[in-house]
Amino acid sequence: MSQEKRHLTAEDLYQFKTVSAPRISPDGQHVIFCVQWVDSKTEKKYTNLWLVPSDGRQPARQFTYGKQADTQPRWSPDGLQIAFLSNRQDEKQAQIFLIPLHGGEARPLTELSGAIASFAWSPDGTRLVCQLRSKDAADVEREKDEQKKKLGIVDRPITRVDYRMDGAGYTPQEKWHIWTVDAVSGAATQLTSGEHHETEPSWAPDGQHILFASNRHERSDFEHDATELYLIPAEGGDMQQIDAPYGRKFAPAFSPDGQRISYLGRKQTGKWYQNADIFVVSVTGGDGQNVTGEQDIHFSSVTNGDIGGGPGMSRPQWGPDGRSLYAIATVRGDQPLLQVQLDEKVTATAVAPNGPNVVGEFSLSADGRKVAYWGGNPTNPGEIWLHDFASDTTTPLTHFNTDLLAELDLGQVEEVHFPAADGYDLHGWILTPPGFDPAQKYPSILEIHGGPQTQYGRLFMHELYYLAAQGYVVYWSNPRGGQGYGEAHAGAIYGRWGTVDYDDVMAWTDFVAQRPYIDPARMGVTGGSYGGYMTALIIGKTDRFKAAVAQRAVTNVVSFYGSSDLNWGTEYLTGAEVPPWEALDNYWDMSPMKYIGNAKTPTLIIHSEQDLRCQREQGEQVFVALRRLGVDAELVLFPDESHGLSRIGRTDRRIARLNHILRWFDKYLAD
Repeated sequence: MSQEKRHLTAEDLYQFKTVSAPRISPDGQHVIFCVQWVDSKTEKKYTNLWLVPSDGRQPARQFTYGKQADTQPRWSPDGLQIAFLSNRQDEKQAQIFLIPLHGGEARPLTELSGAIASFAWSPDGTRLVCQLRSKDAADVEREKDEQKKKLGIVDRPITRVDYRMDGAGYTPQEKWHIWTVDAVSGAATQLTSGEHHETEPSWAPDGQHILFASNRHERSDFEHDATELYLIPAEGGDMQQIDAPYGRKFAPAFSPDGQRISYLGRKQTGKWYQNADIFVVSVTGGDGQNVTGEQDIHFSSVTNGDIGGGPGMSRPQWGPDGRSLYAIATVRGDQPLLQVQLDEKVTATAVAPNGPNVVGEFSLSADGRKVAYWGGNPTNPGEIWLHDFASDTTTPLTHFNTDLLAELDLGQVEEVHFPAADGYDLHGWILTPPGFDPAQKYPSILEIHGGPQTQYGRLFMHELYYLAAQGYVVYWSNPRGGQGYGEAHAGAIYGRWGTVDYDDVMAWTDFVAQRPYIDPARMGVTGGSYGGYMTALIIGKTDRFKAAVAQRAVTNVVSFYGSSDLNWGTEYLTGAEVPPWEALDNYWDMSPMKYIGNAKTPTLIIHSEQDLRCQREQGEQVFVALRRLGVDAELVLFPDESHGLSRIGRTDRRIARLNHILRWFDKYLAD
């Protein structure tokens, strides 16, 4: 007898397991990956390593145990041991550990002081290269003196504008540098130093050199596009710049023969809305080529998800024949893994088109015959999958959330295309609640994504299903300004936020309002970050929504400049191209605060106190203005949380946030 399904709850956030970071063994026989879980009593999140055979015939088994964070697993070239980061010895300091594949305890390899961002094995397995940011000398000295340690930091002299980052706080004065580590003794050797960051290190196939990216401009905090690629001898010595087209470069990788380097970049500098394209350059330089520029595809991971923060991203990887590259792309609501053939005419073909809609981190076997990857779809927040190229079969290797999802009635999602006011084709989704009766009239909630250079896609979103479970029709779309639909779509609001994007959102509202089951008198709107921006703009331009919830919003583009951790980069983000003192009218025209005097919509403002991307003053400006106008408004602040509260925040606070949203909409939209 089948059991009646239940509705999704906010507390189900405790039940979901977050899988990530799949790495297939060199022989293609095993996949190691991470599983994060939450201790509901302490609200702490822990991560362990799990192992699964790649043929899918045996279930995954836990490989490391304990209440710690074991992350970034990396196979040794011989496949006999796994290196990984762990804070098991010091909660605040992760080190590299080694663990044998066939049994045995993990042993610490490093005793480094500072943060390790990434690392990789040398081709012969004798060393690892890592990206390390040492502790500032002042912090080290203070920790030696108990009294000074108790008193804490006295002051923060700041000389660069990139002095803080959302989710991390104030950044150290020390820069990221390249180190090598002996794989037996753990002896560490620093290869780079100085006043510039060196990031994303990887080994040349012959193990003689290390490739990395670095912005060495004297004003690198203002010249974001001055990143170049460099080689340095693995034994240390002078670095050599790779001659490549000017522009920001990231995710570099050697071809199998070591003669070419691929990387991601953009056709033009300063145009953040543009596609990330794949470039290939010779190691000797001089013939750099944008190999995917004609494809009009964004090679990046920008699909919104809220279980574990999203699908993650891997740098493009070369096939073993050196004639193809594998890379994640953002395409019209999907996020496929594409095989890019580097023939005379470059082509891009989806790997495993019948697999999950959204692919994240991935890993090729040494012979290129198998690929393991993270994959999710509208009804599953993500598992580990395996595609076998020889048999052209795609197999889910894990089922961590299958039982939980089997209990739930999530409602039904309808995917639609609809016309904008000017006839432009737009893409959206409508979610009807469990037990939906088309003869009834339902309250509805419009959700607007952040970015704006992201996309909603065919990926599980707990928040959307949660609101539907409370009896709301929930609908969302990809208006112009986001990624996934080509550069013209993303660039349509460059320098003109709040114009055609606002029109697209309102056209979507009109389209949904015409559905016979929608009560047009009970429509609500919400969104976060750029979605919060659009929510704040909407309440100043129209009163058609009965209630609104503006989350982590940008509301005053003038004061957003410099107060965000993007600092002056808001010129790039908004397309203003110049600072506000040179274009005050343009900044103010794009600001929801310009129109707030017209607002009549009851609005809840939600903001995190440690949000360094959109400072809380952005939300506070709207709150004070609405109260001054006599509009019902409430401000909810979350302590110790950053911009990522809804995706990676402390679970009890994520639940409280959802409950506040529901409370506000119930107050105004429920019968």
